Amino acid sequence: MNAKLKLYIIVILSLIAIKCSNDAEYDHIVIEPTISAEELLDKAYNEMINQKGKPLPVDVVKSNVKKVYVHYMPWFYSLEKDGYWGQHWTMTNRNPNNMDSNGKREIASHYYPLIGPYSSNDDDLQEYHLLLMKLSGIDGVIFDWYGSRSVNDYAQLKTSTESFINEIEEVGLKFAIMYEDKTTQYMQTQRVSSSSIAAAANDLQYIQNTYFTSPNYIRINNSELLFLFGPNYITDPLDWQLIMAQLNSTPTFMSLWAASNRLGQYAGGEYSWIDSNHLTTLSNYYQYAFQNNIPTVGGVYSGFNDYYYEGGWRTTTDQDWVIPHNGTQVLEQTLNLTDSYPVEFIQLLTWNDFGEGTMMEPTNEFGYSFLEKIQAYTGVTYTVEDLQLPYRLYLLRKKYKNDNRLQTILDRAYQFIFTLDLNNAKNLLTTIETQYGT
Repeated sequence: MNAKLKLYIIVILSLIAIKCSNDAEYDHIVIEPTISAEELLDKAYNEMINQKGKPLPVDVVKSNVKKVYVHYMPWFYSLEKDGYWGQHWTMTNRNPNNMDSNGKREIASHYYPLIGPYSSNDDDLQEYHLLLMKLSGIDGVIFDWYGSRSVNDYAQLKTSTESFINEIEEVGLKFAIMYEDKTTQYMQTQRVSSSSIAAAANDLQYIQNTYFTSPNYIRINNSELLFLFGPNYITDPLDWQLIMAQLNSTPTFMSLWAASNRLGQYAGGEYSWIDSNHLTTLSNYYQYAFQNNIPTVGGVYSGFNDYYYEGGWRTTTDQDWVIPHNGTQVLEQTLNLTDSYPVEFIQLLTWNDFGEGTMMEPTNEFGYSFLEKIQAYTGVTYTVEDLQLPYRLYLLRKKYKNDNRLQTILDRAYQFIFTLDLNNAKNLLTTIETQYGT
């Protein structure tokens, strides 16, 4: 064999070896065929109707291990959902049926929710709020709760709170109750009751039987966490002994700041609130609490600017005081204080008290800025674009509320979000918006 032929054969064999090597390198790659928008929607629909049970929520990864809970007001009612506008949108002199040229309704607040006034009983609203919380790194909800009796609007508040529980368990958040003991002074006649201890015992038994039974109820050292706004009416520790004797187990009570002595042996700690002197009061309280070894919940808020005088719930301006939000400055200041003291965990004050202007949920005035700061604090990897996913889902829910097939597809988008499959959620929502319009 001459030298030229030998070289030619070597080159040919080398090329064959390279070709085989390349085939081996790429034979594990699967090229997904591109599917049409309609095929994608059909796929999501079929996944839902053939689903065997609901997917389990996925825990959010946070670089900050400190627990963050948010105080929640379940006291809003809308004409569309409930047949009337609740007093927390109207106070005495506002009518949400009145709208300006931009479609903004007249409500009793200096601030306006990004989605407009809503009902706490609305499933779509609950999805929106809870998904926003999850993507912000918020661990759970503390519900403002007034009792189990049919007095004032207490029964409606109880019903609204309970309407959240299934949704909370689906999304994978925790929850607890904040009980206002002063409500025990009212019976159906609206007169001061002579049996406040019995009323409180009944309320706590109801909390124990209805809320403590949820696997998502907040527990510390295997003890349920129960907040008291006060206690302000039942202030004798001996009375609390009588109340607690009627429960099966002893919860961990968290009282309002400087009120744990009213609970005696049942005091588990205290939480701070909002005061007109702002950082001075908050700093002084933290110092007092830690000097006296009182386990303390850090209070974090965005500002304070109530509507009570304008809305007719207060007749003079004598009690008026404001903590200007200054963008996110107040939120950052109160967050920083919780890092200066070893607080047990954080309570955000509040998610949605629009009457007092302490809301954290997205508004026309502040957008998502408060939640972006919470994201930065909790150390999640999500962005403002991710926070917009629950908003986009909510808008589509409302626009196509009578389209059963599309609502089923949106159920799948909801599942993608609470399982943190955000790429699939974005893809599905974008496809719907493109095909149907926002």
